[in-house]
Amino acid sequence: MKATIRSQGDLEQISAVSPALLLYFYNDSCAPCVALRPKVEAMMMEDFPKMDYAWINAAQFSELAASNGVFASPTIVVFFDGKENFRVSKYISIDELAGRMGRYYGMLFG
Repeated sequence: MKATIRSQGDLEQISAVSPALLLYFYNDSCAPCVALRPKVEAMMMEDFPKMDYAWINAAQFSELAASNGVFASPTIVVFFDGKENFRVSKYISIDELAGRMGRYYGMLFG
């Protein structure tokens, strides 16, 4: 499931029902954010179809980003079983991201 998060309530709601969740914090004026986003979406649809993911505009919802410890764009935060497993910021490799997620995804959904 793909979602757009606009408040802490939205985030808490999706976190409560998602066994696996990827949060993508972005900024529309950030070139890497714009370039990476479609690649992340394609990876999620192809490699992790049972995993939920959500976009959060960190520039528009700066308090939400800050309350989640996000101060750089892009930042990806990955949760499995309701717990943060890892986060990556700025220079993100899709292959590395998929490799790290694949291990946990396989254990949860395998």
